[in-house]
Amino acid sequence: MRNLFSSRLGKGKDHSWEEIEEMLIQSDMGIQTVDILIEKLKKRKGANIQEILKEEILALFPPLNREPIISPSPPTVILMVGVNGVGKTTTIGKLASSFIKEGKKVLLSASDTYRAAAIEQLGLIARTVGADMVKHQYGADPTAVTFDALQSALARKYDFLIIDTAGRMHSDKNLMEELKKIKRVLSTKFNYSPLLPPQEVIMVLDAHVGQNSFQQAHVFHKALNVTGIVLTKLDGTAKGGIILQIERELEIPVKWVGVGEKWDDLVKFSPRDYVESIFL
Repeated sequence: MRNLFSSRLGKGKDHSWEEIEEMLIQSDMGIQTVDILIEKLKKRKGANIQEILKEEILALFPPLNREPIISPSPPTVILMVGVNGVGKTTTIGKLASSFIKEGKKVLLSASDTYRAAAIEQLGLIARTVGADMVKHQYGADPTAVTFDALQSALARKYDFLIIDTAGRMHSDKNLMEELKKIKRVLSTKFNYSPLLPPQEVIMVLDAHVGQNSFQQAHVFHKALNVTGIVLTKLDGTAKGGIILQIERELEIPVKWVGVGEKWDDLVKFSPRDYVESIFL
């Protein structure tokens, strides 16, 4: 996206509205958002189209709370969801690493029991970042794993419980029903906090997928009431405009973005920093 704007919208260049509209659409901001931006740009006067566009894009971000939702009584439970291949398990490791560096105790739940590789990968990540993990055998009931993990988190006084979940089953309906079952168990089996778990339902999306990411967010949000988004693979060529469309149309805050492969390459999302970055 940086390449898209910085190379084609340079200072001193003349552009038709059609060219600007095409650039915005290619960034995956969504047709409705692009139409709003074009109308606003047409009403503005000034030679520096870059600066005007920056201001108008930033102004379209809704005032959403991007801070993590923390339980008044530990543990804070984070249910991680998303389709396979978006970097969900790696993102769990990055979140766990950031919490551990703050001095927090973190427990991971290997509730994606439909792929043996998922359990093994989460175990490796737990050992690498210094988190603990609860797991059952491959093919076990994901809800039972989650139940045991929450019991352990309560008994051993963990600050955070992060739950990995499946991203693909033999039908979308079955996947959503399984995730809703996990969420119900978390909310009803224990009454330890005024803010019932899971405090966060975080969805991981791949920036490169573009409009498909928006459709995924829409489906998961309808089923689970997603509280936050992590957008992975937000590099210089990713179509990160999907961030604006998700926030405007679904009102789900983007809370973190993944900008690399290292454990520290998960940063809190700032609309202002994001807008500045796409014009570098």
